[in-house]
Amino acid sequence: MDQISKKKSTILIVDDSPDSVALLSSLLSTVYRVKIAISGEKALAIAGGADAPDLILLDVVMPGLDGYETCRLLKRDPATSDIPVIFLTGRSDAVDEEKGLRLGAVDYISKPPSPSIVLARIGAQIRLKEMRDFLRDKNAYLESEVARRTNEIVTIQDVMMIAMGSLAETRDNDTGNHIRRTQYFMRLLAERLRGHHRFEGFLAAESVELLYKSAPLHDIGKVGIPDRILKKPEKLDPEEFEIMKTHTIIGRDAILAAERRLGSQNSFLSLAREIAWTHHEKWDGTGYPRGLSGDDIPIPGRLMAIADVYDALISRRAYKAAFTHGIAVEIIRKGAGTHFDPDIVEAFLRAEPEFDEVARRFSDSEDRAP
Repeated sequence: MDQISKKKSTILIVDDSPDSVALLSSLLSTVYRVKIAISGEKALAIAGGADAPDLILLDVVMPGLDGYETCRLLKRDPATSDIPVIFLTGRSDAVDEEKGLRLGAVDYISKPPSPSIVLARIGAQIRLKEMRDFLRDKNAYLESEVARRTNEIVTIQDVMMIAMGSLAETRDNDTGNHIRRTQYFMRLLAERLRGHHRFEGFLAAESVELLYKSAPLHDIGKVGIPDRILKKPEKLDPEEFEIMKTHTIIGRDAILAAERRLGSQNSFLSLAREIAWTHHEKWDGTGYPRGLSGDDIPIPGRLMAIADVYDALISRRAYKAAFTHGIAVEIIRKGAGTHFDPDIVEAFLRAEPEFDEVARRFSDSEDRAP
């Protein structure tokens, strides 16, 4: 307890009787700092001030605000509600004592007060308050420390996602701001679908944000594709395309290996793994790597399918010119029910002006169609 209390506690004596104030002040001033109020109104002002008391000795019978009303107002105010109140009273009726305790008082001291009783009861309440304050401060510290550590973890996760995604981007010179754009496209689609009955169970607010953070890893597997294929300046032949398709498996395995090192296959990387593995699946089952169809394709893969294809359409590649936004929108519209989940296409069509705005904001200007 010596570590808790380092300074004199302050006692506020609230009493309109000069004799009672003089007696209590003389008794308590050798142990505590003492403040005095001769009315309930003055007591409220002192208790709510910058140097609040640690305990209040409150007379029941006073002109103006009596002790009960003063106590009620003290307990109603969050700034003073935690200050313990001990009533001073000449009454011995149990009903009066019960009333005071219901209002929030911690104890009663009868008048005329016994010095030893006054010191013992005040001392007990001061020690209780010091312990409560100590625990409250410790809890506040622990909560702030948990929040700080949590923020550190989230920051590490974000940096890792971007760093791994950028690693893939450095291998593919054609991609430019592709990673940044697809992040925002994923968020736009997910936000439009949050209230949809097919997606609302999956797309909680935290899932939308995690999808946004996971999107940069969708092409992480390209780090395993040979340069002669990844950087080929013309369209791939069928054999080369089969090798290119393996980037989905390479990406899945790389993220899965990272999850195993973390000791969990259900980590913050799980959405990134699903995106990397399934974003080339098609609604009608003609995609790769597993030929999944319909709702068997994980939602993150279905979302990225549209985000990725739209961005590929509006961007120049060595083997194709950039399409305009309008042409890209029409191609995706026609792909509903074959390439893409029809409901996600509907969400895309509602959000297509925002897609265009993101594309312009993060454009690779020399590659964008006029």
